[in-house]
Amino acid sequence: MRTKDKMMRREMLRQLGALGASGVALNTASPAQASGAAQSTRAPAKRPRVLALVGDRYHNPDYIRVALTPIFRELDLPIDFTISIDEIDADRLKNYRLFVTFGSPLNWPNGYLGPDAYPYTNSLEKDWGETIMEGAITEAQGQMIADFVRAGNGLYAYHQSGHISLHSKKYREVMGGLYLGHPPLRPFKVKVVNPDHPITRGVQEFVVSDEQHFLTYDNDAKYVILRSENVDGLNYGARGPSATAGWAYDYGEGRVAYTAVGHTIYALWEPEYVKIQKNAIRWLLRMS
Repeated sequence: MRTKDKMMRREMLRQLGALGASGVALNTASPAQASGAAQSTRAPAKRPRVLALVGDRYHNPDYIRVALTPIFRELDLPIDFTISIDEIDADRLKNYRLFVTFGSPLNWPNGYLGPDAYPYTNSLEKDWGETIMEGAITEAQGQMIADFVRAGNGLYAYHQSGHISLHSKKYREVMGGLYLGHPPLRPFKVKVVNPDHPITRGVQEFVVSDEQHFLTYDNDAKYVILRSENVDGLNYGARGPSATAGWAYDYGEGRVAYTAVGHTIYALWEPEYVKIQKNAIRWLLRMS
């Protein structure tokens, strides 16, 4: 009798296992199985991988990772992050289709003393050497990035990535611009210059409170897709209230895109800017 009871309980559990919480039978088959369609034996297509160089003295890599991870996840793209340019070489890059620069690889070998440094007391500052900034990228690494893009891959340069151009002529050639500076955090508009480009198609003008970066843009104006303009008409020195804020073009067999917004996570997650970022990633990777 005890054996029979156990068998009955097993049968009940087996039947309940095919039911959802509401007691409705669950259909665990795929749509193709449910319709009787033949199943493909081919492995799913391998998704292109992305490598991102993020962070510097003024841009904490944590907020960048938090901001970018869901954007790439929603595109079903695996992304790896690094904070060190020294970890990037040709052998590593060959595993990726898109390289993201969201940082300026710089060193301060004598520390961060200066007007924006942590306050010191008891005159300890005199025990520190002069604050010196050194570029951590080499011209050979700039050439490596150029070769990577020219071979048919993509470069997505964010925000302060134009600072890298101060230390590598070859990187500047690929990225297309040179960082000049920015005013304090304050609101500015981001305007679409070319509404027909795949990156800006369907994007509306928006306002963010962010660092409005000013750069020297090196290439033809026809590749500019975005401009920024201070909402109050405030100038940044002699450069006025408006700046080039985004461009996109082919480089060899590959593609390059730059967008200037990015000092805060709030700006990176502004809905219209999220559209721009996703569109840029799709365009760079030639995703349909």
